[in-house]
Amino acid sequence: MGDMANNSVAYSGVKNSLKEANHDGDFGITLAELRALMELRSTDALRKIQESYGDVYGICSKLKTSPNEGLSGNPADLERREAVFGKNFIPPKKPKTFLQLVWEALQDVTLIILEIAAIVSLGLSFYQPPEGDTARDLLPADGILIQGNDLKIDESSLTGESDHVKKSLDKDPLLLSGTHVMEGSGRMVVTAVGVNSQTGIIFTLLGAGGEEEEKKDEKKKEKKNKKQDGTIENRNKAKAQDGAAMEMQPLKSEDGGDGDEKDKKKANLPKKEKSVLQGKLTKLAVQIGKAGLLMSAVTVIILVLYFVIDTFWVQKRAWLAECTPIYIQYFVKFFIIGVTVLVVAVPEGLPLAVTISLAYSVKKMMKDNNLVRHLDACETMGNATAICSDKTGTLTMNRMTVVQAYINEKHYKKVPEPEAIPPNILSYLVTGISVNCAYTSKILPPEKEGGLPRHVGNKTECALLGFLLDLKRDYQDVRNEIPEEALYKVYTFNSVRKSMSTVLKNSDGSYRIFSKGASEIILKKCFKILSANGEAKVFRPRDRDDIVKTVIEPMASEGLRTICLAFRDFPAGEPEPEWDNENDIVTGLTCIAVVGIEDPVRPEVPDAIKKCQRAGITVRMVTGDNINTARAIATKCGILHPGEDFLCLEGKDFNRRIRNEKGEIEQERIDKIWPKLRVLARSSPTDKHTLVKGIIDSTVSEQRQVVAVTGDGTNDGPALKKADVGFAMGIAGTDVAKEASDIILTDDNFTSIVKAVMWGRNVYDSISKFLQFQLTVNVVAVIVAFTGACITQDSPLKAVQMLWVNLIMDTLASLALATEPPTESLLLRKPYGRNKPLISRTMMKNILGHAFYQLVVVFTLLFAGEKFFDIDSGRNAPLHAPPSEHYTIVFNTFVLMQLFNEINARKIHGERNVFEGIFNNAIFCTIVLGTFVIQIIIVQFGGKPFSCSELSVEQWLWSIFLGMGTLLWGQLISTIPTSRLKFLKEAGHGTQKEEIPEEELAEDVEEIDHAERELRRGQILWFRGLNRIQTQIRVVNAFRSSLYEGLEKPESRSSIHNFMTHPEFRIEDSEPHIPLIDDTDAEDDAPTKRNSSPPPSPNKNNNAVDSGIHLTIEMNKSATSSSPGSPLHSLETSL
Repeated sequence: MGDMANNSVAYSGVKNSLKEANHDGDFGITLAELRALMELRSTDALRKIQESYGDVYGICSKLKTSPNEGLSGNPADLERREAVFGKNFIPPKKPKTFLQLVWEALQDVTLIILEIAAIVSLGLSFYQPPEGDTARDLLPADGILIQGNDLKIDESSLTGESDHVKKSLDKDPLLLSGTHVMEGSGRMVVTAVGVNSQTGIIFTLLGAGGEEEEKKDEKKKEKKNKKQDGTIENRNKAKAQDGAAMEMQPLKSEDGGDGDEKDKKKANLPKKEKSVLQGKLTKLAVQIGKAGLLMSAVTVIILVLYFVIDTFWVQKRAWLAECTPIYIQYFVKFFIIGVTVLVVAVPEGLPLAVTISLAYSVKKMMKDNNLVRHLDACETMGNATAICSDKTGTLTMNRMTVVQAYINEKHYKKVPEPEAIPPNILSYLVTGISVNCAYTSKILPPEKEGGLPRHVGNKTECALLGFLLDLKRDYQDVRNEIPEEALYKVYTFNSVRKSMSTVLKNSDGSYRIFSKGASEIILKKCFKILSANGEAKVFRPRDRDDIVKTVIEPMASEGLRTICLAFRDFPAGEPEPEWDNENDIVTGLTCIAVVGIEDPVRPEVPDAIKKCQRAGITVRMVTGDNINTARAIATKCGILHPGEDFLCLEGKDFNRRIRNEKGEIEQERIDKIWPKLRVLARSSPTDKHTLVKGIIDSTVSEQRQVVAVTGDGTNDGPALKKADVGFAMGIAGTDVAKEASDIILTDDNFTSIVKAVMWGRNVYDSISKFLQFQLTVNVVAVIVAFTGACITQDSPLKAVQMLWVNLIMDTLASLALATEPPTESLLLRKPYGRNKPLISRTMMKNILGHAFYQLVVVFTLLFAGEKFFDIDSGRNAPLHAPPSEHYTIVFNTFVLMQLFNEINARKIHGERNVFEGIFNNAIFCTIVLGTFVIQIIIVQFGGKPFSCSELSVEQWLWSIFLGMGTLLWGQLISTIPTSRLKFLKEAGHGTQKEEIPEEELAEDVEEIDHAERELRRGQILWFRGLNRIQTQIRVVNAFRSSLYEGLEKPESRSSIHNFMTHPEFRIEDSEPHIPLIDDTDAEDDAPTKRNSSPPPSPNKNNNAVDSGIHLTIEMNKSATSSSPGSPLHSLETSL
């Protein structure tokens, strides 16, 4: 980047005011006009400045600031400007308080039932019978250039443009916040700060800065009568122009409160889509809750009726006043049994299992370089069917590297050893590369120990300097010997000459020129070449053609950029050449070498992509690079396979294929492309968003696709938001990309995405394991309590015992089963999909099979146990009878069966070896052993509180034997083919489209996609008070997130959806452009990419425009965005 003093932009927003204003807002230019101006690009902006203000000095005059000194620093003046133009601060979204989360959780119907039951039980238990100034590198605000010296800006974070953009007063004077100064220096006048800057607008679109906007609206309403009509009109025009402002606040229009009620109703409806697992768990929990409530009610009714009929009808007893307390105690006992059945039936441990599993996974994922911002993204990733990945930095190393070379007439497929190169050729190479690369290009030591060296400056030059380091030579020694001032003449690189040359004057008066550049250009100027022995020999056109065919074309076919290095000597005796006549100087060269440069594929990526494909996930590359390089890298990665039927498209072709004659996107057209599309090259962020939305909205496949997307730039925000899971780059990613993402890849590596898939599938399986275990206990406990109560008027398992069983199957089992580590076998199956049930037929077979065994054992012990063990029967005991050995054996055997069944529950796909990997999970082993120890203590020393009587060693051995029987029974169950058991049903499906009421689909059909339609069903469930899962997770999560700053995930997917997907394109016929493989980084003409030759476009914000597509965005008039505050917020641990 060079010296910081030469690499900065001083912005004149803060020094010297020309004159004080008389009253608030007395500037010659409004905030709305400035925002509208900063939306323009390049020549459009220049034209607007000239038409409206004359030049940049005219803007300074209207802003009452000096182009040389800035503002005066007068506090009153600064305060007034802050009031008019805002602060340079984007406020974060305010998190919900812990009490708010608790209150929302308490609205759950089942919780209310349990709370009432607890209060009644508690009440009855008491009843007793009457007995800064300079922007260095990163620009903090938008502005207009006043004066600049070779100023080059990296706008990739905002526009996706990979090449540096040259800024000048006569060509492109606009500077944007969030972009980086790469070369040169300059001064700018600040025109927009905070939420009004381009970065601020995008941040606000993604949900941040909400408070700021609300405050603005309040201020506007207060000042409405004071303001002139013209100001309001200008403000509204600006909103219409920039689009983002309109999207941010659809309900708060300044022209005065006639937004219709329907829009308000829509805005208040939460549109945050529930994750796949949340939807399935919600539905399952509701079904189980209803069944449990029904069973508990029936239990109480049967017990009461049986008691009343038996006492007052069969025994014909009269209701005596003195017996009333006894009867009430019986009724209280029946009610407590009913509550016990409900508590056992209702799966209140399910949210805890989900939370534990997610929290455990999130913690472990940090070690795998996945920083999870939103908890539900973790399990959603397990269902991913498609990944749209960037190329640079994610699939590749993001550092240009010399990988092949043609030196001393040999083509080396990898960097040769220095001993293999003749000393004089090596000397030419070292000197030529060291002095003929900009001295601002350098390779610095890594920031972290074990990291890669840092490349600073031009990427191609850094690759050449790295080549010297690979040859065990140090370029810095040469530069120390020949400092930059000693260079006699430098012909800098530009896109016209496509080469760079440097002249050195030797001590004897002779001159030597070193040249480097695009191989096809430099080779044409070479008349000699260094041979195998290191001497120069004649280089004829025929020889050049041979090198092109045998070296350059093979390199180009592999996606390499070829650079030729050459030199020429001017003898001392001859007159000094005409240095200004470049064509005569850079000719008659001697070729030293041709090198092939590429951004190499990360070594671990091909294997990771193979795993994805085996796991049923389609990987697509979406890149701004040219199609030849993209295709070559995709082949090396394994995204493309020879002989496969696939599509590689450029953004221009993609847009032409998906749009109709009117330029509108049609889903049917996208559906014809995306299944075969593997590479989208020369794509803009809009193309990426269109592709992601098209795949998600598609109905051609049996199940809706679950799409993960990677992105690093500010312009990737909408695509990251639209995707089911958005991955932002932790190293190369901008703050806006990270804000829009669900998971941040701390190492920017594709392999980490595969690990996220594995963890996501593991979460899904962990929940299924827990469900298999819990539902077995549920079925047995409810049937035992219900049947026992109805036959013996007393539950064989007492209330306290039931609560201990509940504790085992809820808290402890969720901790044990939800912390199972993932295995590679998870990647050997296809994704479950959105409609795949949580409880498969195999799991249902296991649940019912084990329930059958346990019921047989329990009922045998209950009705014949006293004979087998030769003990007193515990049935029909009086009201306050002491605990019996009989019922203690029933309880002990029941608990031990659950304990051994917990081991069975570790496998849900019919595997026989249930002990596989059991010692890899220390938590599981600890909990099983710990539970067993506590059970011994309860039985032997629990006494009356636990309704237990001490058992003998023989009775303990029989209990353990019957408990271990579940393991043997499990082997028997696994031998029965699931396909034979036709009567088994699945449970816990996702929400089906046909289940959604028609009136819900009719409303606002054009704006709500299938994902949002599914969501409506979930919303109704919530508002009926039956969404127990998510609320309880959020309460538990609140304890954990108190460590972090809780930033809510923004809701307004639909607003981004509308903003990004209603542009109208006019596609004009354009001549096809043949890419030059060997183009090096264009430095003079910013929009010219290294491998393409379309004419530069005035719009650097959209690569599609550069490809011959002229974009006109018209806001959809009906665009609305949902307001935040949805009770269906995703879970998050925002760091």
